[in-house]
Amino acid sequence: MADLEAFRTETRSWLEENCPPGARGPGYVPLGSRTIELEPDTRLWQERMAEKGWTVPTWPKAYGGAELEREEYNILVQELQKIGARTPLTGRGVNYIGPTILEFGTEEQKAKWLPVCARGDGAWAMGYSEPGAGSDLASLSTRAVRDGDNYVINGSKIWTSDATYCDYIFVLVRTSPDKPKHEGISLVLVDMGQPGVQVSPIQLISGASPFCETHFDNAIVPVEDLIGGVDNGWTVGKRLLQFERSTHAGINISGSQGGRTVENNVRELVQTYTADETGRVQDHPTRKWLTQFEMNTRAQQLTQKRAVEELQSRAPGFTSSAVKLSNALNIQDGDELVLAAMGAQGLRWGESADKAELDSVKKWLYQKSLTIAGGTKEVQLNIIAKRVLGLPD
Repeated sequence: MADLEAFRTETRSWLEENCPPGARGPGYVPLGSRTIELEPDTRLWQERMAEKGWTVPTWPKAYGGAELEREEYNILVQELQKIGARTPLTGRGVNYIGPTILEFGTEEQKAKWLPVCARGDGAWAMGYSEPGAGSDLASLSTRAVRDGDNYVINGSKIWTSDATYCDYIFVLVRTSPDKPKHEGISLVLVDMGQPGVQVSPIQLISGASPFCETHFDNAIVPVEDLIGGVDNGWTVGKRLLQFERSTHAGINISGSQGGRTVENNVRELVQTYTADETGRVQDHPTRKWLTQFEMNTRAQQLTQKRAVEELQSRAPGFTSSAVKLSNALNIQDGDELVLAAMGAQGLRWGESADKAELDSVKKWLYQKSLTIAGGTKEVQLNIIAKRVLGLPD
């Protein structure tokens, strides 16, 4: 305990001295993209934390981490929250593909890619779903054909989030079309800067275009950038999905976000539109709804904390589906509550709309995707039923 207290004291002192004012409070958290210019304080914060090993605090030091134990990691998260410090680096590099390489990669692959992820030296997109392979992911048809020391990739992926800003993409490809569909898949790492990769943004109903379709036309991947072995991509890819789902749930300690809870402003917004001068919400159904939402939010936070404390590995197994789904449903409930409180004012669009109202509406529209991204609600319920509760097929 004394050692942990000493670690807390040292951590608190270091954060106070090294976290710039511009990296505290709400704000942009870098994906590591080379095409997005960062504010000076944000860039400085990322660089300092990367040098400390705290962009990926539980990773081995040899790969850019700090080798923190779980208890030390929890203390770091608590101290970051205390001063309102933003996560220095997020994205699929530190939270999805990095942990997957750490688990399935060769020593050469770890040495090559993990420091890149830890420094935020390039953002990553995720190439899983296809126009003809969504929930039935194993039906994917994007091909990878061996040609000497390279694989040649042809096909398309859809819902490749943030692909317009990404430098790399990890892709599930079919390497053995003659094998059963689950057995002929591999996971490869693709440089998106080459001529054979083209990204087409998809505009959403909110007006934003975070999702994209990514096309591969004879794109080249070195043989050494296939992760986990040829035709073993289904096993590797499923593990990566556990890292993704546990990140969405706030319980992935192998990256930079595990245990972090994003503060919501649901209560403040609801009070703005429905409360009297004392702050009391006048409408009884709305007050009851808000009370239930805050109870559910607190229960979710405690569940996240318990899940992190009980982890025996860097990411939980099938339990991540339960925590991810409950988190998504609660967030969506908060969005519905805010829109209901705004009433007709929450339906305005364009120049006539108040910025806070328009932001809330766009957030409500965007976060409908939370029960689709990382596996649909139905997929998560099936996993919970079979793998967590042990129910028969």
